[in-house]
Amino acid sequence: MGLKTFQKKVISQLTRFLELINETNNIESAYNTYWNEQDVLVGTNGVQAYKNNIKNVPHVCFKVPTGGGKTYIAASSIKPVFDAMPFSKTKAVVWLVPSNSILEQTINNLKDINHHYRQKIDVDFNNRVEVYTKEQLLNGQNFNPTTVNEQLSIFVLSYDTLRSRNKEDRKIYQENGNLSQFPNFYTSPETLIDGVDDTALIQVINQLSPMIIVDESHNATSELSIEMLKNLNPSFILDLTATPKENSNIISYVDAIELKGENMVKLPVIVYNRQSQKEVIVNAIDLRESLEKQAIENYSKTKKYIRPIALFQAQPKGQENNETFEKLKEELINIGIPSEHIAIKTSDINDIKDVDLLSPQCEIRYIITVNALKEGWDCPFAYVLATLANKSSQVDVEQILGRVLRQPYIKEYENPLLNMSYVLTSSSNFRNTLDNIVVGLNRAGYSKHDYRIAENNVKKKILRMKT
Repeated sequence: MGLKTFQKKVISQLTRFLELINETNNIESAYNTYWNEQDVLVGTNGVQAYKNNIKNVPHVCFKVPTGGGKTYIAASSIKPVFDAMPFSKTKAVVWLVPSNSILEQTINNLKDINHHYRQKIDVDFNNRVEVYTKEQLLNGQNFNPTTVNEQLSIFVLSYDTLRSRNKEDRKIYQENGNLSQFPNFYTSPETLIDGVDDTALIQVINQLSPMIIVDESHNATSELSIEMLKNLNPSFILDLTATPKENSNIISYVDAIELKGENMVKLPVIVYNRQSQKEVIVNAIDLRESLEKQAIENYSKTKKYIRPIALFQAQPKGQENNETFEKLKEELINIGIPSEHIAIKTSDINDIKDVDLLSPQCEIRYIITVNALKEGWDCPFAYVLATLANKSSQVDVEQILGRVLRQPYIKEYENPLLNMSYVLTSSSNFRNTLDNIVVGLNRAGYSKHDYRIAENNVKKKILRMKT
């Protein structure tokens, strides 16, 4: 899998910014020159002035909508960053993620030598790559002064590992005999963290002065997060997000139109409003089954396997008379959906753990969640989002809308129904629901122009839409 045209542009922009840093030896000057070369003013009436969040450390951001391949772009950014540094610089990367679900997904993908993320990094670093979990680092598992000098070392960690006061997470700040060799090779003792033993993992990382990749960086803007980054003594910080915060130094904007042009997303989002939760459930089933028939027909022509999945957004426990995920699963089974076609994904239950949802052998067609899929979960087979909030409740559809936007196989299909995504709701205040859908699109990097309202009965398979 190669870089898309817009992804190549992002890497080219990063490379130019790095060149300007080396030419000017001044981050702010490089930033100003970078934008001036593109006829963009910096400051009033232009992009915001450079924010020196961590003194003397380049800290930039890529704004990429959901579905734009942020992780692949990040993997492709590592080589240009280290190419711009002295050859003798230790090649260490701290890859920070905001949640356990994204942590697990990122570790699995980067460790898998058959995954395109890892393959890209292996090509760039001649297969001299090691990806570490927190546990492997704490245990010194193939992690010592010799190995880190001979390879690219990627440490995949969660924000909480560095910010939390939890005893388990604080292990990286504790004395560690497994890492006792490292202090002999420290070269910047002035950056060590006060009051922390020299053998602690955080001190080892500090002395490696790593490149930091901050995934979903809009979650890491607090003072505690800035302190987290400072403790790591970074040499370069790269933020990745669809929704940058005000203190972000954006050097690359990816427009949603570019993703549509590359067939990376299922747009527009078609929105249905129904009279009741029962009607939402039945129509979601009908719609998903209709899409599967289209997918089977498509397979006969293209040999691209698609098994459309519907996400049911249930009400959380404790809300009386509302659908919980347990009641919803029981109702689906009573309607006639086989139990093996249904999975639950909440903070407590994870039926899709270690399941390859893209495999033809997988039978899952319905996933029940609350907000557990709100960030970092990628499945291009997810086509339908059916929200079951009480009619009088605010519909929090924006939390997980981005999960149904990715297009299978990055390909436009002959049948237009396979190129769109769908939301079903039963709201007494539909305008409020639409506002929340726009919020969800904005969170994913899209706009109010990327949805349509469906006026028909789902069963008729006729889409008469208006903006």
